[in-house]
Amino acid sequence: MTEGLTEAEAVRPHGGEHRAPDRVRRGFEELSAVADAVLYEGYLLYPYRRSSAKNRVRWQFGVLFPRDWAQASGPVVPGLSGAADSWYQQTECLLRARRTDAVVRVRVRYLQTQHKQVEEADPNGGHRAVASLRTADGTTHLTFDEAVPQEAELSVPLGELLRGERTLAVGAPGATDVEPLPGLAGRVVRRREEVRADASLVAEQLGGDVFRLRVRTVNGGPTPDPRAPRDKALCHALIATHTLITGDGVEFASLIDPPAELREHARACRNHFTFPVLGGDPPAQETGTGHLVLSSPIILPDHPQVAPESPGDLHDAAEIDEILTLRTMLLTDEEKLEARATDPRAAAILDRVDTMPPEVFARLHGAVRSLTPAAPAPERPAWWRADAEAGLSPATDTVLVDGVALRGGSRVRLRPRGRGADAQDMFLAGRSARVAAVLRDVDGSTHLTVTLDDDPAAELNSWYGRFHYFRPDELEPLEAAGAPDKAPAPAPAAAPAELPTDSDTPCSGGR
Repeated sequence: MTEGLTEAEAVRPHGGEHRAPDRVRRGFEELSAVADAVLYEGYLLYPYRRSSAKNRVRWQFGVLFPRDWAQASGPVVPGLSGAADSWYQQTECLLRARRTDAVVRVRVRYLQTQHKQVEEADPNGGHRAVASLRTADGTTHLTFDEAVPQEAELSVPLGELLRGERTLAVGAPGATDVEPLPGLAGRVVRRREEVRADASLVAEQLGGDVFRLRVRTVNGGPTPDPRAPRDKALCHALIATHTLITGDGVEFASLIDPPAELREHARACRNHFTFPVLGGDPPAQETGTGHLVLSSPIILPDHPQVAPESPGDLHDAAEIDEILTLRTMLLTDEEKLEARATDPRAAAILDRVDTMPPEVFARLHGAVRSLTPAAPAPERPAWWRADAEAGLSPATDTVLVDGVALRGGSRVRLRPRGRGADAQDMFLAGRSARVAAVLRDVDGSTHLTVTLDDDPAAELNSWYGRFHYFRPDELEPLEAAGAPDKAPAPAPAAAPAELPTDSDTPCSGGR
């Protein structure tokens, strides 16, 4: 059974519905890995700590708020992006009926937020809310927002959908769960607010055996205050909402690359805050059709797959597994302790990374999926010559700027030009730097590579060969014109400094 669901919630029976046979459920299981990646994308971001700024602004994809909250600042503008807050989500897809008793099956999945509040026992027998609590066994418990997976399923004959709309209740009740902590130190209280939502299904015959199916999921519940901040309104929202569709006697058409005869119908489909793609394993020969559909708030290709080399979910699918695994390995012991206390899923990631065998990690570096014959080498461009670099010495060559010969080791001030400069260079205006080399391009232009004087990683960047590049007219010499024409002595090595870790550096990324 799906985690976090009661038997009654997993499949809600309605009059006249057909329960999905095992083989159709196995069809949904074909999508489970990709669908779970969608469900938990952004659930928790590297460095997986509660104190990380990124983990204070969560739940960005497929969020359906109560309508009055979502429209408090004006009407919601429809679009494909699932990162835009909305109160509804609409999927339209094309299918062919292969027999008269065809059946359509739809499963709506999402996360329901759950606030985990840690409470410390007081001497009077009561409890008081605290941000963190360390128990006698050495375990730290942190107050944090979690989420519980929810889903609902509906199975309806296609003929019934042609006669009228069918509705499925997909909401979830509120609840409070209490977990006592060891040694009577306190307790953990988990609270979920009620989520009221429905999904409606309807079909339209477009001609012959071709039909358009529409699934529209709506959060129709009220929020206590339409002007409440976003984190408060999330208590009544559906998060990472997505839809799985399959059936008996039906075949779905790709909207990305539909069969030629269905292209006009595909263009007429209207999808809001989600987009449907064909699911399951890719066929040996692409036909533009399939037996499964995944409608996701994250734009995906047809037949999306989780790489077999990936040993587990990192909840940060915009990152490369290898990079994110390396960064997680480099967290300090204190950071890992906080991450483990933040959420059980963060603890599971750390356990997997810390115990990852070398051969599993090596597979994360990459894989060749297919090989194609190498194309003939292009002819050399007219400007290319085998001896083009003869006589060039980037470390000792000079370029004259304001009467001063700049070379490797010269000190300059950065003056990026106002128009046409790289956007990142504008942040460096006025900073002092040291020239590393003078480079001549094949088109005859000149650029100078520099390292920033106040960059604590300047020495490391130089070792790696990572520099900032500027044109001569973007540099102001800091040495007087007419100074002796000799290379200045190398700058003394910087004193050892405590450098910030990736997780503490604002620009360290992770998404």
